[in-house]
Amino acid sequence: PVGDSRVIVEYVDEACPGGAAALLPADPYDRAVARFWAAFIDSKVFPPCLAILKTAAAEAEEKAAKVKETVEALQLVEGAFGECSKRKPFFGGDAVGYLDVVLGCYLCWFEGVSEIAGGVSPPLLDASRTPQLAAWAARFRSAADAVGCSVPRVDKVEAYLNNVLKPKWSAAAAAASH
Repeated sequence: PVGDSRVIVEYVDEACPGGAAALLPADPYDRAVARFWAAFIDSKVFPPCLAILKTAAAEAEEKAAKVKETVEALQLVEGAFGECSKRKPFFGGDAVGYLDVVLGCYLCWFEGVSEIAGGVSPPLLDASRTPQLAAWAARFRSAADAVGCSVPRVDKVEAYLNNVLKPKWSAAAAAASH
């Protein structure tokens, strides 16, 4: 993910008022709630998800703990979905909003964990674990595809993991051991 991408999305939303649809809610309280959950997703959902990919296969207990931590955080986000969406298809209501964009950016990572890391079953976003978020993910992907903004597929995550993150993690580990 791009550093400070939430700030960029907020800036675009505020700098271009009167667009087709605002991303952030108009109500100050709802806007604060959206920003809270966006920060929660970035700080409590994604880091343990990424740690699952970083954990070596031999560290099964650590991987299981990170899967549990990620799923528990996603279950809290699922609870927020009901509050933020007001029983509509997206966090933003009838249309994709700020939280939809924030969480939607991580869909490929959630799917990647299940396919790349192995041993994560059912997938992180699954109807058995988070039924509302699993249904939301399908709606979000369809909405993104409809406007020509496809969510990256798992092969892109795997390439980024192998070409960027793993070498970075290896270099950090080597530097720490000297």
